[in-house]
Amino acid sequence: MTSSILSIGIAVPKHKIPQTQVVEFMAKAHGMKGAEQGRLRALYRASGIENRYSTIPDYASDQLEGRAFYPPSEGLDPFPTTKFRSDYYRKEAIELSIKSVNNCLVQTAVDVKEITHLITISCTGMYAPGLDIDLVNRLGLSKSVERTCINFMGCYAAFVGIKAANAFCATNPKAKVLVVATELCTLHFQNKTDDDNLISNAIFGDGSAALLISADTSVSSEIQLKPVAFHNEIFSGGEQEMAWNIGDFGFEMKLSAYVPVLIEKGIKNLVQQLKDKLSIEEIHHYALHPGGKRILEVIEQELKLEKDQDWAGREVLRSYGNMSSPTVVFVLKKLFDSLNGSNKGDKILSLAFGPGLTVESMILEVT
Repeated sequence: MTSSILSIGIAVPKHKIPQTQVVEFMAKAHGMKGAEQGRLRALYRASGIENRYSTIPDYASDQLEGRAFYPPSEGLDPFPTTKFRSDYYRKEAIELSIKSVNNCLVQTAVDVKEITHLITISCTGMYAPGLDIDLVNRLGLSKSVERTCINFMGCYAAFVGIKAANAFCATNPKAKVLVVATELCTLHFQNKTDDDNLISNAIFGDGSAALLISADTSVSSEIQLKPVAFHNEIFSGGEQEMAWNIGDFGFEMKLSAYVPVLIEKGIKNLVQQLKDKLSIEEIHHYALHPGGKRILEVIEQELKLEKDQDWAGREVLRSYGNMSSPTVVFVLKKLFDSLNGSNKGDKILSLAFGPGLTVESMILEVT
């Protein structure tokens, strides 16, 4: 591998929404009372999440009047259409993306005009001219910057972006690649009470993450994260367990309670195949995508990890929920900020999961 992650920037919307508040919004939206409402509260308490962030302030308010997104009615009628949500995405995604990019670049000596490649990642909104061109114009990137868009791949898409950046650096040693993953998952709340939708409504949040990747490590700080091996696999039988579909009233996210079972069956073998590529056994740090509390528990069990070894994933889940593609980058950021020169040579195992059921894995070396 020729490239390294030189810096990571993250950003969340200004609306911080405690789980204890959003569950009240959901209970009212679903018309739940008594035992049903009690079961919903239990689901939220068991999520492992304390707070999420949203571009929409409505989830934290008990007031019907003055809502910013949903109509002022108990039943949220008329329910926002896909077009309405898409227009909202177009307005908000660029602002959040700029924040994460600025937080990334401020850590290096790289000027925006030096960026040779831009990779944008999202599965919660699309338009054309898209987020990539908006970033070029708003940030002042070169008009000839090479642009790549990775859309609708879900929670593992950041791995695809990192692999693409590595390939660009392999062909151009002077390349400086900016990868931006931005998701507004809370735009796509569905007012349905089946188990899959209740789970989705309980865990997804909004966020953005940006990475600067280059073979030129002289422009960054004390340490970098160098990808040294990748491995991906599709776990059979998961096509319907984690999915996104475009409906009349937003993108319909599905995260089945069966996903941890699929991961449990194959994760140990997948990780061993990844480690075999480098003929290594020892892993020093873990950056696991917190798709949900049960997913983390299953991985810890299968890889024989203690909870404190998975501290970064658990902290991100607790503080932000599952933001889809930026989430694993938030976890890498937690680790990145905890490392120093004494950690050089350490190996990091990172995992993420998405539609398919697709599992992406990566080993990074601290350099």
